[in-house]
Amino acid sequence: MRLVVQRVLQAEVQVDGQSIGKIGRGFLVLVGVGKDDTKEIADKYLKKLLGLRIFEDENGKTNLSLKDVSGELLLVSQFTLYANCKKGNRPSFIEAGEPDKAEALYEYMIEEASKSVPVVQHGSFGADMKVSLINDGPFTILLDEHIL
Repeated sequence: MRLVVQRVLQAEVQVDGQSIGKIGRGFLVLVGVGKDDTKEIADKYLKKLLGLRIFEDENGKTNLSLKDVSGELLLVSQFTLYANCKKGNRPSFIEAGEPDKAEALYEYMIEEASKSVPVVQHGSFGADMKVSLINDGPFTILLDEHIL
C-alpha cells in the first residue's frame, strides 16, 4: 500500500465536471493498493495516517493530529502510485492490486476512517477524476512499505 498524504486547507475531486467530494482543512490522501495488500495492512496504514501529528500547535510545532484540529479527510484512489519506471519510458503497473481487490480495500478504508473522522469524502474508484487542492505548507508525506 502507498499513501500520499497532503495537509490541505481545502481539496476537491470532480468527475465529469461535478464535485463528488470536497473538504476544508485536513488531509487529501492518494491511495494506491498493491497486489499483496490486505485489510490488516490497510488497518496499519489507517492507524498511522490518523495518528500523524503534522498540524501546528500554538507554538508552531507539528504536534497535532487530524482529530486534534477537527480535520476532514478526502481519500482518492490512485493506482498510478505503483508505477514502475525502471525500464524504458512507459510505466508498468504490474505491482498494483487487481481492480476488484483494490476497490474493495479502498472502500474498506473509507468505511473504517469514517468510524473516527466525522467528515470523510472520497473519489470514484476507476473514474477519470480532477483533483484540486490548496496544500498547506506545503506539507506532503509518503507512507509506503519503507515507513511501516
